[in-house]
Formats: sequence, structure tokens, C-alpha cells
Amino acid sequence: MCTALLATGCAVPSAQVPAEHHDAAVKALPSGDASTVRPDVWYEIFVRSWADTNGDGIGDLNGVTAKLDYLQSLGVSGIWLMPINPSPSYHGYDITDYYGINPQYGTMDDFRHLLDAAHKRGIKVMIDLVINHTSDQHPWFKAARDPASPYHDWYSWAGPHTDLSAASAVGGQAWRIAGSAHYLGDFTGAMPDLNYDTPAVRQEILKLGQFWLTQGVDGFRLDAAQHIYYDFKAQDGDPVVLKKNLAWWSQFRRGMQAVRPDVYIVGEVTQDSPDKLAPWFGPLSAVFDFPLASQLIDSARNERAGDLATLLARTDAAYRKASGRSGVDAPFLSNHDQDRVMSQLDGNPQHMRMAAAMLLTLPGQPFVYYGEELGMRGRKPDPDVREPMRWDRVPGVAGEATWKASTSHDGAAVSVESQQADPDSLLRHYTTLIHWRSQVSALRDGAIHPLALDNPHIAAWQLDDASSHVLVVHNLSGQAQDLPLGDTRFRAVLLHSKSGITLQRGHLQMPAYATAILQ
Repeated sequence: MCTALLATGCAVPSAQVPAEHHDAAVKALPSGDASTVRPDVWYEIFVRSWADTNGDGIGDLNGVTAKLDYLQSLGVSGIWLMPINPSPSYHGYDITDYYGINPQYGTMDDFRHLLDAAHKRGIKVMIDLVINHTSDQHPWFKAARDPASPYHDWYSWAGPHTDLSAASAVGGQAWRIAGSAHYLGDFTGAMPDLNYDTPAVRQEILKLGQFWLTQGVDGFRLDAAQHIYYDFKAQDGDPVVLKKNLAWWSQFRRGMQAVRPDVYIVGEVTQDSPDKLAPWFGPLSAVFDFPLASQLIDSARNERAGDLATLLARTDAAYRKASGRSGVDAPFLSNHDQDRVMSQLDGNPQHMRMAAAMLLTLPGQPFVYYGEELGMRGRKPDPDVREPMRWDRVPGVAGEATWKASTSHDGAAVSVESQQADPDSLLRHYTTLIHWRSQVSALRDGAIHPLALDNPHIAAWQLDDASSHVLVVHNLSGQAQDLPLGDTRFRAVLLHSKSGITLQRGHLQMPAYATAILQ
């Protein structure tokens, strides 16, 4: 074990939009009440599944407002709402009106009330911005099917020499048919891609982003951010395509900062290495760290750190080079497009705790998927990982969404009611970890120095910022571990997830599945 280097970190090398919306005055907005609370942990909510206040079985915006106290007690300081715009689908990722609210979720007044209530609690709100494509039911696309319409160029249409068999960047066919014409639809035929080489499209997207900022939102999660220009499988790794994507998002960010200088913009960029994600810093505030998510779950499942230290070092180096600073990552474990974490971990509650502990002791702004803190299970297809939030021991009681029957068959213990009453619950564990981040600034903002240790069951990293210097240690295994620290400045246990953690004569004794923060 590299005890001699612990003191220095032992780092591993490395419809037609109303005119009044278009003409809304755009001016720089103050940050508002929420500016006094730095967003740290974000919480992803599928409104349909969150909480139902009108008894129709579908979650709504008022349901989000009604549960803000829960989110505040959990400790999160920002929420990401999956699409809230009108859409013909249950999920909302094919939008028919970018300036409206899905009537199943409520009204614009309901949304403004949510924003106000959240900001009063120091909770910021970002919304899903789905602008790679529209719905095929959107008035723009309906008009665009006429070649004489000014909207025709808002979408991409096949020409006489187009390869109609070309594979989409996301799999399957790229070209879809409408009458006698073919249009580009990377994801499905119901989601025609907008053409960002058309200046009017860019201008409209800038206007709609600014519109939502003037309503009071604090940022955006960008759906399919890399697919603005990355449309075909053959374009994988093409530097010209990457350059065009980054140029557009740089333009977008400048347009948003003109309205709100501190806007937070995080992109869905599905790439498998830090080096491929790093170029997106600058055009965006952050990108979701898909490689790290996979590694955290693998490390928890296998009870071994594996390549985690190497990956953390590579990630920090790449992101620091691109952004000029540490702590810019947006780590997560899973989201609405993936099997839930507890299912990926085959229902093992200890592995779930360790995955959460690693996530929430890393710098940056981590994201938690709703119900993750309860250990909700779910495997794809997509609707099965987006099931209603469990509030009560008895499912389906008043206030719970019932739009979909559960396929996971989680018991009464997987509910807010049950876990709030249990001091040893997963919910309490998440709450503790999140609140640690408010106590120790280095957990949020620190420069990370991962440790490569001889003991494969220990994951550890040093975090340093201007006001705190800590060593984070996780015992991923079901066996107690002895970690010799040697002569190091870390001489006291500041925070711990379990009793029985001791630091004596340069040896850290860690019980099974435990986390310690040393100072």
C-alpha cells in the first residue's frame, strides 16, 4: 500500500408560437432568492410519477410543490424536471408547444407557483430542453411538409442522392417517410430532427430558452445534446461534426447568459471516456459523467475499487484542462433511460449504500434520480424505470400517482413513510451523505487526488479546497479492513457512516461497508 505517499495524495497519473412570446422583453435577470444557496445535489423528477394532487392518477406540478419540504429535508438544492411541455406521449420527449405547459401537469400559473415556492426554500429548478427534435405533431413540422412553406427548411429532407438506408447515430434507420418525402429522425419517426443550419431555427431556440429564463427557471438539462449534428452512425468521432455541435451550444450559452449570467446548463452527451466529454466544457456548464456512473456501480457491485482511481484522475485532468478548474463534474448513478441502480446491483442494499456513498463524496454537482434514495427497482423498457414514486407503505393511496402499475413489486419498506421512520434506512443514509456536503466544502469544490491502494476493497481520495482538506475512505467490502495511513496529516475521523471506525497509531480500522471522512 502506498502509505508513504498518502500525505501528498498518492495521485494516479494521468403549434405556431403566439407573437407575444416572440416579443417578450429579454433583459438580464437577477438570480433571485435561490442565488444565496449554491446548487450542489440535483434531483431528477418525472412529474407524471411524482405526486398527484387532483386525483386523476397523474403526477402534476402542484404535486412537486407539495413535496418541496421532503426535498428540502433530503438536502437537495436543485431539481431537474423531465419535460413539462405539451406532448402526445407519456414521457414528453416529443414536444408540440415549447412555450406551454402539459395540461395534464397543470398551468403556467402552477409552474410559476412552483418556482416561487422552490426558490423560497433555496431550491433551484432546471427544466428539460428537448430541442434536437420536435414532435411530428408540432405545427412547425405539419407546415414543413409543404415544400413551399417557410418551415420546410426547419427540418432536414432527403435529396435525390441521399442514402436512405443510412444508420442513425442512435441505432436503426435515420430517414423516415412522410408521404413521398423522407425526413431525418434520429430517434423515431415521431421525432423529426430540427435543422440547425437554418438561421431561423437557431433564432427561435434562443428565444424559447430566454423565454423560460424570464419565467424564472435556473437552467436547462439538454436532451440529446450531441445529436444536433451527430445524426448518422458513420459520423462517430468526426471532428467536423463535433466542432459544429460545440459552436451551436456556445452560441446558445451566450444567448442564455445574456438573460441570466449564472444559468446552469448540463448536457446529455453519451460518450465513454473523459477525453470525449471534456470538449463540451465551455459550451456547457457540465455534462453527465456516463463513464463514471458505470464505474461506480461496477465498484460497488464487485466490492472492489477496480479502475476507479485511474478514471477519477483522468476525468479530473481532462476536465481541468478544458475548464481551468476542478469540481465541474456532473456525476450520477442512473437516470430515466437506464435500469435503476438497485436493479443493476441485484437488490443488494449494502452495495446500494456504497454506490451512493461514493457518488455523494465526489466533487461537482451530483444528480440523484427520484426514488433512488429509497432503493426503488426497475428494469427497462423505459416505462418500468419511470414508475410512480412510493410515498406510503400502501401503494396507490391518495396523493400517489397511479398512471402505471408497478412491475418491480417493491414492498412497503420501499416508501418514504417507512424509511423516514427507520433511522437506518437508505433514505436516512442519502440524507446524511447529502448534508455532509454542506458541512465540508471540499466534498463539493475540492481538487481531487485519487489514491491507488494495494487493498482492492478500499476506494479513497483526497479533497482539498481553500478551507478544508479531507481524506475520503470507503470500505466497499463485507469484511472489516485495516488501512495503514503512516505518518500523514489526517489524524482524526471527522464524519463516519457507521460506528466502529477507529484511527489509532496510524491505522484506520473500517468495518464492513463503511465510509469515513478524515481531517
